Order: sequence, then C-alpha cells, then structure tokens
Amino acid sequence: MLTLSILRHAKSSWDDSRLDDHERPLAKRGVREAPRVGIYIAEHDLKPDMVLCSDAVRTRATLALVMAEWDGPPPKTAFEEQLYLAPPSELLERVQEVGAGVHNLLVIGHNPGVHALALELTGSGDRKLIAGLAKGFTTATLAVLTFDVDTWAKVTPGTGRLRHFVAPRAKD
Repeated sequence: MLTLSILRHAKSSWDDSRLDDHERPLAKRGVREAPRVGIYIAEHDLKPDMVLCSDAVRTRATLALVMAEWDGPPPKTAFEEQLYLAPPSELLERVQEVGAGVHNLLVIGHNPGVHALALELTGSGDRKLIAGLAKGFTTATLAVLTFDVDTWAKVTPGTGRLRHFVAPRAKD
C-alpha cells in the first residue's frame, strides 16, 4: 500500500506587490498554520519517505515549518520547478515517476492543481471527508490518500482512498 499526502502551501503574503508570484513569502497566518500541519502529520504517523515540493518561496517555507515539527532525520526532498503552478496531469505524472522504496510521499504545491489532483485520485473514503474535499482546498490544507498498489506508476485516477482531509486554520 502506498500513501500520498497532498499539501497546499500555507497562506502567502501579498504585502509587496513588486514581488513576482514565485517569490512571495508566507503571510503571518501562514507561518502560524504550517507548523500545525507538521504536528498533524507527526501525530498521525504520516511522515513521508520523500517530499516533492514546488520551488516557489512559499512552498519551500511551508515545508521548512512543517518539517520542524518532526523528529528524526528529514525525508529525501526534491524542489522542482515543474511543480510550480502545475496542472493535475503534470502532478500525477511526476508522482507516477517516483521509484521503489518510497511508500509515503508528500507533494507540496499550488491550487488549482493540488485540489484537482486530490479530487481526481479520490475513488473512495469517508463521505464527509470527500464532501469537504469537493468544497475546496484552502491554504495549508492536507489531503491523504492510500492506494492498494505496489508502485507509484500504478496510481491512477479514482483509485485512491481519502483517509484524511484537514485544514488547520489559524485566527489572525
């Protein structure tokens, strides 16, 4: 069985309009929310073997804050330009390329791609979780799906079971 965790970056800042979208940092709320995701991952034994992360500033910062809540060595991490604002088809293609030995994968990216990917892969799960997923994928939201397959190449639309869907919101 394989586990795929899909995380949208935490809330980003729009304070400096001169910054390119790729370079936007996290907002204060994002800095407060991201560690909550890390705690949730640790408490539910979801720490990944590998992380695929967009190379945008806000996704990298989200990952750093999430990983700060984990014990032990950090997982293998790849920061990839192709994941920046990637559509779900490209995200899925990249997931399918992950090699043997990785059983728990975390992908950190952007909407609308990560939301569409989670929707596309979900074939079963708790109806309340699926309904929540259908409503949206706000910043710092985490969807966790499991697949009854032995290689990432066999992860296909509709074959995932939605196990967790959480949005750790912080009050401003």
